[in-house]
Amino acid sequence: VQLQASGGGLVQPGGSLRLSCAASGTIFEITTMDWYRQAPGKQRDLVAMMFRSGITNYADSVKGRFTVSRDNAKNTVYLQMNNLKPEDTAVYYCHAVLRTTSSSPYFNYWGQGTLVTVSS
Repeated sequence: VQLQASGGGLVQPGGSLRLSCAASGTIFEITTMDWYRQAPGKQRDLVAMMFRSGITNYADSVKGRFTVSRDNAKNTVYLQMNNLKPEDTAVYYCHAVLRTTSSSPYFNYWGQGTLVTVSS
């Protein structure tokens, strides 16, 4: 199983970016798909998560600005980021909790990270 993230880049404050992360390989079920971020010298923190049911959860710092969504048929999660601020600068990682068969346990999988830089 692989998670491939894309969509990062350089954007000015107040701008927008959309990140995508597609899971590929043998997948039976994905429960949660999430976005984390890690700024230089800081720990990796949860940004937004989405359960298969559609329930979402956001970090307080991004509420009202970021929106997470999923396409379950494509095993893909998106993060729409609006009104970006310099403090949003970080490497963004996608994460999924999934199982590969109906009888296998759930495991954590991580994407490779995509850099978002917010600067004028």
